[in-house]
Amino acid sequence: MKTIWTLFWSFLKIGAFTFGGGYAMISLIEREVIERRRWIDCDEFLELLTLAQSVPGPISLNTSVFVGYKMKGYAGAIAAVAGAVLPSFIIIILIAIYF
Repeated sequence: MKTIWTLFWSFLKIGAFTFGGGYAMISLIEREVIERRRWIDCDEFLELLTLAQSVPGPISLNTSVFVGYKMKGYAGAIAAVAGAVLPSFIIIILIAIYF
């Protein structure tokens, strides 16, 4: 079932366990949305990835936006981006507090 929370948690896991930048996240996003969850097929993902590369901004966030939007509209896009960004944001805030 494709719910907003499922989108959020899927992208939260991807954001929390990815090291190496936006391009490193692409393979994890692909594995999650195509192989594990079967939300979209491979050709559709490649179209979304091509679109994500053509707009300005980090490719991982653009891909998150487009996959989330494809699944659940604007709410899905917000949930996917929040999930992808939140782990890094929390880590940076914790580092800033201790410095």
